[in-house]
Amino acid sequence: MTQHYIAVATYTAKPDATEQVALLLPQLAAASRAEEGNISYSVARDLEHPNVFTIVEVYQDADAFTAHRESAHFASIGKMQIIPLLESRVVVGYEGDGVIA
Repeated sequence: MTQHYIAVATYTAKPDATEQVALLLPQLAAASRAEEGNISYSVARDLEHPNVFTIVEVYQDADAFTAHRESAHFASIGKMQIIPLLESRVVVGYEGDGVIA
């Protein structure tokens, strides 16, 4: 079975920036889904803590994830707009089958 690179990111928005982050994440997701090595990109919002977002990204391999992190849209939307609005950001990488059922 083919192994993929899976990144799970938890973004905690600053309380006064939560809605702005909620508006920006779909833009980042749409651009990321168009990347050559991207298999899927999902954003979910915590029901009990609405300023917490979980992003699950599946890439063909680690190189595709690296390309994502170096992309123009990640720089402009992620690094320049979203990350400054966060209290914390945790990204964990995994290797797995990447099957979304």
